[in-house]
Amino acid sequence: MDFSKLQCQSLSVLRQQIKLLKDENALEEFASRLTSDERRGAAVLQKAARQSAEDLRLEKERLRLLFEYRLALFKKGYQLVAGVDEVGMGPLAGPVIAAAVILPDEVNLSGLNDSKVLSSKRREELAEKIREQAVSYAFGKASSSEIDRVNIFQAGLLAMSRAVTGLSVSPDYVLVDARSIPNLPVPQTSLVKGDSKDGSIAAASILAKVERDGLMRALDRRFPSFGFAKHKGYPTAQHLGALKKYGPCDEHRRSFGPVADRVVSKPRIRMS
Repeated sequence: MDFSKLQCQSLSVLRQQIKLLKDENALEEFASRLTSDERRGAAVLQKAARQSAEDLRLEKERLRLLFEYRLALFKKGYQLVAGVDEVGMGPLAGPVIAAAVILPDEVNLSGLNDSKVLSSKRREELAEKIREQAVSYAFGKASSSEIDRVNIFQAGLLAMSRAVTGLSVSPDYVLVDARSIPNLPVPQTSLVKGDSKDGSIAAASILAKVERDGLMRALDRRFPSFGFAKHKGYPTAQHLGALKKYGPCDEHRRSFGPVADRVVSKPRIRMS
């Protein structure tokens, strides 16, 4: 951008240019060029440009801290660090989905965070960027019938193990959210609230959430009576009401209390 001609442009155009600039140094220069602009509103734009520069600096620092665990592993000689997380432990229906992801040394994932604090739209946007930038990523699934057979805790571990073994590139270290995966052939570290502490785990949480939400929308088309597309299988009032009215479908977890209470009293709803 030619900053020497800022005063020749309208304030509305300059306002849009501030939104497009993604480098704090460029924003600072932009603000400096506006210092001599005597038009009403120029001072406001100057302040906005400097605030945008500060926001970018803060975000870079946040992301740097988010990858501190991985950086420490890099310094110990590990090169391919995978983050692992799962979603779907609490719902009454549908699978548990886990994701494993190995990110490159340099990432461009502004806004990366625990999937639970992101909007659906932002998760989708970040998931696309993660898939584009990842060295490798994979999903693991434990079905509702497997959940009933081995219990939900073991099913979550099973899904995470499947995600790690599904990677096309084998990691040499694994960072896991809140638990340890049995029988992994590589070292691992469990981080409590890891999806908010580590960037690789956060990326895995986003991929897993977006993947599972898509699967639940597909189940909604098969079993439209339950509203899976809206509540994703969680025990909302709508879901519990439909479960009471229709009984469980083939994707409900019969080992979960609200479902078990309806197994005998209502026939199962099958796919038409």
